[in-house]
Amino acid sequence: MSAVTVTIAAEHPALAGHFPGAPILPGVLLLDEMLRAVEQERSCAGMRWRIGAAKFVKPVRPGETLTLEHEPLPNGSIAFRIASAGQAVAHGVLVPAIAPTGPHDARGAAVPAGPRVSAAQWADAPERGSATLLRIMIFLSLRLGRPVARCLLHLIAAYFFAFAPGARRSSRQYLRRALGREPGARDRYRQVFAFASTILDRLYLMRERYGLFAISIEGEELMRDTVARGSGAFLLGAHLGSFEIMSAVGRRQPGLRVAMAMYEHNASRVAAFFRAGNRVSAPEIIALGQLGAMLRIRDCLDAGKFVGMLADRTIAAAPAQLVSFLGRAALFPSGPMRAAAALRRPVIFMTGLYRGGNHYHVVFRQIADFSRPEPAGREAAVRDAVARYVALLEAHCRSDPYNWFNFYDFWHGADGGETASARGVIGVPRDHP
Repeated sequence: MSAVTVTIAAEHPALAGHFPGAPILPGVLLLDEMLRAVEQERSCAGMRWRIGAAKFVKPVRPGETLTLEHEPLPNGSIAFRIASAGQAVAHGVLVPAIAPTGPHDARGAAVPAGPRVSAAQWADAPERGSATLLRIMIFLSLRLGRPVARCLLHLIAAYFFAFAPGARRSSRQYLRRALGREPGARDRYRQVFAFASTILDRLYLMRERYGLFAISIEGEELMRDTVARGSGAFLLGAHLGSFEIMSAVGRRQPGLRVAMAMYEHNASRVAAFFRAGNRVSAPEIIALGQLGAMLRIRDCLDAGKFVGMLADRTIAAAPAQLVSFLGRAALFPSGPMRAAAALRRPVIFMTGLYRGGNHYHVVFRQIADFSRPEPAGREAAVRDAVARYVALLEAHCRSDPYNWFNFYDFWHGADGGETASARGVIGVPRDHP
């Protein structure tokens, strides 16, 4: 529990218009003081908060000294209590600041973007790359084959590397944490080229040219057993490696069917080009954020299918959890885990790590099994499952650092030399390699 002491100044803006010395309800005055106290904490540096809920018990007077206490909650929010001379004044909850038009402070004044706003920029970012260049690349890839296309791929990677300064900054920020050293231009280009390689390979995977790839699988028995049970499961990935490699894995696992649940905000034109180039198969897509999405997810699970989601990006007001990731607090969506808990299904972590050339290493690890009753309760089970997901994600970011394809400010302006504060952040368990 952290605590600070403040004295209500008679000239505080919230007192304007009140009779001098008269008691007032805390209201906006205390909300502002609480926000200032929280944002001054090192563990909350670079973050903005808003009031999620508050109850005011007694009025206060100018010159009165108050004690403001706050402590982190497992879901990433912060509980606060305000007292005067041992008597309760107010209590409530702070949540990370998010709003469609930007976060605001207690009085409604605009403040800098909070962590979720920054993290959700990917959803509205225009896809990068020339439409003509992509069409040429698809044409040449299908006509000349993968070896020639990979030679041309350096042009695409060089274009992205040269004309995406924001992506370069984000790449440096991430690689500094994953590598534990200052990354050079070669490191950053290697990450971009790995990303371009998986995009190219997506085209061949969508056309079922699986013979082009050498694929090793870790956790194949887990998937075989889950398929055999026939009740479906959630398959959680990330923008780490290739999720599309699942289509090739499905050929080795009879009965393995995957429906992808996703937001179709980002890279819509690029996705359209790949759909245009695909004449063999198209994945089943469940559009999140639309009416009936949960019913479709349930129907797919009841049919024995896996429901795949990428669970490393937050969006808008969707539920999220603050977790330590690569040494600093980051927001991760808790919605996928909550859906799995509500539908009582197991959750399996999946990543298809690109290892260079034509080699992919696919990993399956069970994160949680919500089909079994949780003694600690659903909320605690969801929190633990999100933490285990992030632990696995962090482990693979360290073992295969160039597979991370989130080219935006993932930590909301975190300085690479800054170490994380564990206060107020759900730690990453270390029992997952």
